[in-house]
Formats: sequence, C-alpha cells, structure tokens
Amino acid sequence: MKNLSHPWLALAAPLLVVLALVALMQRQGRDRWQALPAVVVGATLSVSGAVGRHRRRHELLTALRSSHQEEE
Repeated sequence: MKNLSHPWLALAAPLLVVLALVALMQRQGRDRWQALPAVVVGATLSVSGAVGRHRRRHELLTALRSSHQEEE
C-alpha cells in the first residue's frame, strides 16, 4: 500500500472547490465571476487525478494479465 506522506496535498483540489463554492455563494453580482476560475481549476485537478489513477490501474491490470498468461 502507498504511504501518504502528504495527506493535505491529496485534499488540496477538493478543498479548493469547496472554498470556491463558498466564495461564490457569498459574493453578489459580477463579483461571483472571480470565484469561477478556482472552481474550474479544482475540478480539473480532481478529474485529472482520477483519470491518471484509472490509467495506471488499467496498465497494471494489463501487465498482470499478460504475465499470468506467459506463465501458463
């Protein structure tokens, strides 16, 4: 299992989204647009991390399957 040496780093993108949504709710009118880039960046980082994790797991599964077939 992977050792999480920086647990705050794993929470950075979701916390950025939450903070931006709180700022979005507190602002009025045109000032709301200022919180939108933080929402977009946080969501993009979250999606990018999920896609990267999925890709790495798929590559690992493919390698395990190919090594299992070579043994037979």
